[in-house]
Amino acid sequence: MTAPLTFLGIESSCDDTAAAVVRQGPEGAEILSSVVEGQVALHAAFGGVVPEIAARAHAERLDHCVEAALAQAGLGLADLDGIAVTAGPGLIGGVLSGVMLAKGLAAATGLPMVGVNHLAGHALTPRLTDAVAFPYLMLLVSGGHCQFLIAHDVEEFQRLGGTIDDAPGEAFDKTAKLLGLAQPGGPAVQAEAALGDARRFAFPRPLLDRAGCDMSFSGLKTALLRARDAVVAEKGGLTVQDRRDLCAGFQAAVADVLVEKSRRALEAYLALAPAVPVLAVAGGVAANVLIREKLIALCATLGVRFLAPPLALCTDNAAMIAWAGMERFQRGARDDAGLVARPRWPLDQTAAPMIGSGKKGAKA
Repeated sequence: MTAPLTFLGIESSCDDTAAAVVRQGPEGAEILSSVVEGQVALHAAFGGVVPEIAARAHAERLDHCVEAALAQAGLGLADLDGIAVTAGPGLIGGVLSGVMLAKGLAAATGLPMVGVNHLAGHALTPRLTDAVAFPYLMLLVSGGHCQFLIAHDVEEFQRLGGTIDDAPGEAFDKTAKLLGLAQPGGPAVQAEAALGDARRFAFPRPLLDRAGCDMSFSGLKTALLRARDAVVAEKGGLTVQDRRDLCAGFQAAVADVLVEKSRRALEAYLALAPAVPVLAVAGGVAANVLIREKLIALCATLGVRFLAPPLALCTDNAAMIAWAGMERFQRGARDDAGLVARPRWPLDQTAAPMIGSGKKGAKA
């Protein structure tokens, strides 16, 4: 490549409105700007993301985010080489908002447009931050998704397993709600767990008795509900320490499941004999200290490099979308006005659909 590529990225798949400008040149990738506007305050009263509220907020904020991203980068639309936009999977109203904005910008400027799978954005982030070579093992672990993927190429992903119901982040959020903690639930549960006794409650480790890399966290959430109710029935309520111990036990169970399933996924991945084996982790749950420490220890035991992008790039952002769009663009991908917003979009097109579904529907 003789000239650098500069792409605008647009992300609106859930409750974060984001825009970013990323440049790729001979020396590697550079994030020129990244703007993310969250919607936590808009959804706080409902205990979760309300799709209609999220879609309206995206429609109101997307153009402002794009303007802010361009201003931070010190560039105008004429300085761009293309536009990348999340085209799925996600809440359809939010995805549609981003796709329509990208179409409008592309039509007005004549810039090429590339639709990006949101999960591919996460899965390709290690190449943005660390120029990781294919193949590498990716653990996507967030509020809406959890799956093990071997990234063979920009558009070739092999799913080794995933959650058949609630994703871990979703289970953390529901646990926080059951215990009266603030949302998002992951940080709140982790803070309480740090002061609790993980051995007090005997929580199950779902699917560890079943071969493969599939996971389940819905039953674990139900076990916590029953443990909470048993304490309330015995004492007439929960003490602060009861809540801390429940959080600690729940978090330890999630960590144990993720680590054991990661071990199995690594065995399948290492059978490919990669030159430099890498386990990369992305998604909000990757910020959990206990889970990260256990995964780091596992990788050290197996001689695998552990990689977690900066937290700002683990959660939803537009820099990863811009990068994934550039990677697709360099392989000839182009989209036109017929680009469709998709609520479901599996990365591995050959794998059978995941069995079961959580409240948000089938995760695959």
